[in-house]
Amino acid sequence: MNPYQTRNIRTLINAKGPATRLSGGIMRPEVTAAMAEAARHCVDMAELQAHASAVIARETGAEAGYVASGAAACLLLATAACVAGLEPSKMARLPDTSGMRNEVIMVRSQRNFYDHAVRAAGVKLVEVGLPDRYAGAGVRDAEAWEIADAITERTAAVFYVADCFARPSLTEVVAVAHAAGIPVIVDAAAQLPPQANLRRFIAEGADLVAFSGGKALGGPQATGILCGKRDLIMSAALQHLDLDIFWEQWSPPPSLIDKGRLKGVPQHGIGRTCKVGKEGIIGLLTALELFVAEGDAARHRRWLGAMQALAANLENLPGARISLAGADSVEETPTLDLILGKDAKLTALELVIALQNGSPAIQADPTFCDRGIVGFNPICLQDGEAEIVARAVRLALS
Repeated sequence: MNPYQTRNIRTLINAKGPATRLSGGIMRPEVTAAMAEAARHCVDMAELQAHASAVIARETGAEAGYVASGAAACLLLATAACVAGLEPSKMARLPDTSGMRNEVIMVRSQRNFYDHAVRAAGVKLVEVGLPDRYAGAGVRDAEAWEIADAITERTAAVFYVADCFARPSLTEVVAVAHAAGIPVIVDAAAQLPPQANLRRFIAEGADLVAFSGGKALGGPQATGILCGKRDLIMSAALQHLDLDIFWEQWSPPPSLIDKGRLKGVPQHGIGRTCKVGKEGIIGLLTALELFVAEGDAARHRRWLGAMQALAANLENLPGARISLAGADSVEETPTLDLILGKDAKLTALELVIALQNGSPAIQADPTFCDRGIVGFNPICLQDGEAEIVARAVRLALS
């Protein structure tokens, strides 16, 4: 029985994509089955995370990996690791970073709401660059030398938001940061597909990379992957795990935590707020392995089929035209734009609202409603739902 129906909670058709406000994506039966079985047993969480580290390292090419409660949680842990290192006394003081390296450099055009997770560790963001290309005043953005000039004895890390439009390139950023001995944190939360991005940012020199577990990977919504340098992952683990244990009793897996390098067991760290359950870790690892096994080509065919079905059912819609993007590249997510003309019965935003207030409720992408465009994404659509979406659109615009 549907547990939402028994509690009188509406379910919806998600044609926007795996957004957190819409509860993320749809997990495969193999993932939910693994989570259900995992819930029936108790394990040592450090041992489970050590196993997760090995799986993540295998799939990303990183030295080590870790699982926390989402990509934002991973960014908090990454920042805390760069600030505190392997010093338990520093870990215990966060987010009070007085006297520590407590500045993180970031290109101004990459600022976004999610960098709150970085600031939550107690650091100050130092912005560089003027994004003339976004302001319409020119073509330039931040350059690598501006990052180099901003590095001081207070710099803990450089924060980079991965995107196909990001400037300067990650390789340029890594070069100037590493020349000064400064680690680079990459926010790659939504950078899958293509599958190659699991390895790309590590290969380009990033020290820590965060991916969302609940988007295209198809894992539990409240999970995220942090991968990177072994010492930094060790620091992240020490600031995340439950460490209410005697020193003599504590025997963490050496592949995750080298106890011999520590002066004592750290106190519960700032990352305890980012706790993830055993079920979530198993679900994420299962989803990661399924994602890799499926491959970009098969995944693209599956998603493209949904968009082609939607397009076929929206042909010859009065006052509108459709545009299918990403159909020719298996490294892209195919999407469909419905572009409304001036004679359309509803504006783009009115159509989005009509769909979400309908029965069944349908969520479309309102990002470009100001341009008269309603977007549709296939990642969360299930069999037969594209046709239901098309009927609802036609009804709303008729």
